[in-house]
Amino acid sequence: MSTTRLGASRRALLIAGAGAGLVLPLRVRAQQQYRPEYKVSVVGNRPIPLSDGAFVWADLVRERSNGRINMKVYPGSQLVGGDQTRELVAMRQGVIDMAVFSTINISPQVREMNIFSLPFLLRDHRGFDAIVNGEVGQDLFRVLATREVAPVAWGENGFRELSNSKREVRKPEDLRGMKIRFAAGAIFSEIFTALGANPLQMSFADLQPALSTGAVDGQENPVNLFLAFRMDTLAQKHLTIWNYVADAGIFVVAKSIMDGFNAADRTLITEAAQEAARRQIAGSRRGIGIGGDRSAFEECARRGVAVAELTAAEKDAFAAATRPVFDKWAQTVGTPLVQKAQAAIARATA
Repeated sequence: MSTTRLGASRRALLIAGAGAGLVLPLRVRAQQQYRPEYKVSVVGNRPIPLSDGAFVWADLVRERSNGRINMKVYPGSQLVGGDQTRELVAMRQGVIDMAVFSTINISPQVREMNIFSLPFLLRDHRGFDAIVNGEVGQDLFRVLATREVAPVAWGENGFRELSNSKREVRKPEDLRGMKIRFAAGAIFSEIFTALGANPLQMSFADLQPALSTGAVDGQENPVNLFLAFRMDTLAQKHLTIWNYVADAGIFVVAKSIMDGFNAADRTLITEAAQEAARRQIAGSRRGIGIGGDRSAFEECARRGVAVAELTAAEKDAFAAATRPVFDKWAQTVGTPLVQKAQAAIARATA
């Protein structure tokens, strides 16, 4: 067969193949490889800001991609049977495609994330912002990237405050003997043990029935969550504002999933996450005294909850009682990283 006839035959095959859908432009083929649905996991549900951030992210991506990228949110950590501490593992196993993590829930697997749980390191939102918006936040993202995860935005669940059904808590002795639920991480068990309490670990799904039956006396969570889930109806009539640890939110995509998007869509997903994170942070800080807005505390009062806002000196007493826990876990997190965080916080709060 002549070269001319062979070339003509190949052209004919290509034309026929194109007509049968076998040869498509690269852009179209890339879009056809996208999944009809990407599973997004988050603990809790609306209206708490952490969970709402996941829904906002999904909505923004769907809108900005004109429906090409469909993210479906599975709240309540339902993809892992309600056990939010398994989300990172499930993502690496391919069960979850995207997530909005609470750093507390992944800290058992990523030791550096315990930096947010070092007792009384951050104290206020200036310290928190200094961490997530600076070198420490970048360092933590690099650590997370080694776990087959692509972090795309820092969000916020909020400072974790203490509620209980027994009495006002203003000094370490007030916690003695109380059964306090914590979400995850041995550091929390050690913090409450150091304060004379009886710490109990359980998932968020199990918390509300435990409070209603008196199986636990108290719990620690951001104020926005306390109000949204009506913990005042679960005998939680005392709320202590002590900012003992913070809980960051992280918007993440499984590395294998992120690698499957083209460059433009990776940017779209990242920018949508950053917008959702900004809204999430604003929601988590609403009503807790920032800028004079005390509406959350006022709502607590309307519900018959006594709010104790600790002074700096009162917080110092708790910090002193938990200092051995801080020192031990600072080594676990990594002393250089903790020192970098302390320097950033000092600059931000000077």
